[in-house]
Amino acid sequence: MSPRMRVDDLVAIDVHTHAEISASGHGSLSPLLMGASGKHFGGKGHRQPAIAEMAAYYRERRMAAVVFTVDAEHATGHPRIANEEVAQECAEHGDVLIPFASVDPWKGRAGAREARRLLEQYDVRGFKFHPSLQGFSPDDRMAYPLYEVLEEFGVPALFHTGQTGIGAGLPGGGGIRLKYSNPLLVDDVAVDFPELRIILAHPSFPWQDEALAIATHKPHVYIDLSGWSPKYFPPQLVKYANSLLKDKVLFGSDYPLISPDRWLADFAELEIKAEVRPKILKDNAVRLLGLAVDEKEES
Repeated sequence: MSPRMRVDDLVAIDVHTHAEISASGHGSLSPLLMGASGKHFGGKGHRQPAIAEMAAYYRERRMAAVVFTVDAEHATGHPRIANEEVAQECAEHGDVLIPFASVDPWKGRAGAREARRLLEQYDVRGFKFHPSLQGFSPDDRMAYPLYEVLEEFGVPALFHTGQTGIGAGLPGGGGIRLKYSNPLLVDDVAVDFPELRIILAHPSFPWQDEALAIATHKPHVYIDLSGWSPKYFPPQLVKYANSLLKDKVLFGSDYPLISPDRWLADFAELEIKAEVRPKILKDNAVRLLGLAVDEKEES
């Protein structure tokens, strides 16, 4: 039986972490793209912890974490880490880990069937999309059967937005097209699937204002703050997080690319209202992911 998450005991919920290596040692990205990403974030690459290590790391800090990989086989030719493996390993550490899945939108209706199976047979709580890495526009109708399943099951879709460190510095950016990660391309998804919960990941450079506009206009669109140190947040993002979007902004680190320790240390220096901090760090995620409901049902 999966250990139960005690939400009240948690100090924070990190909604954006990466499972970058499988139990067999298979990486989520090719060595070339992984190396470029590591240099972009830290100059010397970064360590790839196994899921069990991630659990221990977050448990020690009294935090929970959403964990996912990215299925981008069509665009990259690189085999994915199996969603089933991520879900099963997270279930073994259900006190601190929350599994998301990833299905390549290029799989069309076959991908939608896979998503339904994952939702019915595993405790998958959401799906991750990386339009630039997966090589698709979020408003492409080929992805709509997949969105239909997510909306039906009431689980969120998390979209990478803005510039990405993947492919940074490589000739041609490693084939990664930034245009697909413009958050405005997600606006059509929010219109056509009005009950789908959507998370726009990261400060969306260079489209921060677009992301803020969508999140204020569409009631089920959220923003996670991963991938950047808070000391570099654009001032308008801080302003909206403190006011109009105080119930729709989420703590995310991008671990292991950025550690929650570093993120939280810089967040402590940010001018965020005292009553808003707990919303960003935990409360908004609890509500979005339905964690409070689960705990009541299990108690």
